[in-house]
Amino acid sequence: MKKTILTLAAVTVLASCVSKKKYVQLQQEHGITKSQLTKTAVEKEELEAKFAKIEARVADYNSKINTLTEDNDAKLISADGVVISNNQKSKMRETLSKVNAVDLANAKTLKDSMNLALSYNLNKAIGDNSLNEDEDIAIDIEDTVVMISISDKLLFNTASYNVSSKADGILQKLADIINSEPSIEVMVEGHTDARSINTPKVSDNWDLSVLRATSIVRKLQSKYNVSPEKLIASGRSSYQPLASNETKEDRAKNRRTRIVILPNIDKFFALMASNE
Repeated sequence: MKKTILTLAAVTVLASCVSKKKYVQLQQEHGITKSQLTKTAVEKEELEAKFAKIEARVADYNSKINTLTEDNDAKLISADGVVISNNQKSKMRETLSKVNAVDLANAKTLKDSMNLALSYNLNKAIGDNSLNEDEDIAIDIEDTVVMISISDKLLFNTASYNVSSKADGILQKLADIINSEPSIEVMVEGHTDARSINTPKVSDNWDLSVLRATSIVRKLQSKYNVSPEKLIASGRSSYQPLASNETKEDRAKNRRTRIVILPNIDKFFALMASNE
């Protein structure tokens, strides 16, 4: 009997030791599993945050792509690299329908057509086609830079830099064009013939060309309310002639004031719009 009790006690102690060891092992495994679950949860949150950022970037890119597509759908791009909207093209066609057929036939590119439309409307704005036929006023456009050349006989008396009253009509129309768009800048260039000049008030042709440009700039500012920040005065003397200086007629062509209009490309079409 005594032996049996001792045997049972030994078995109980042994079972207790085995159970405790197993328990400790299970606790350790539980701790490891819990730690892994916590780590997995953190990684899951980090992945979800990264995924959310990626989704936001994709949505942003899609929005930009859609915007670009809409913009491109509303634009036509010529071989010259000129960008023109359908609305602007419609206005240009309206203007070109009034242009001389021979001139229109010579417009080979979109840029040619734009320049032709602008030239037509500037001639119309400045007025008096008879003057243009006599080359008293000439308009040229190169890459959206507008150059209006005006004979000095329409602006000044011979060898003088005082603006004549007969220039008022032309200067008013020029001022209207300049004031029509805030982004436009204007350079006024004085040009002379090659005959030398030396008076108490004018030293040479450099002097005369600059004084004439300055006189026009001052008149545009003071009488026609053109902002001075938009104006540039310069003189070219006799060194950019249109013709030889051999004859009276050629010298008259060289005596001119050139108005160079420098519009922002986005505002170019404002000048091209039809003036009804």
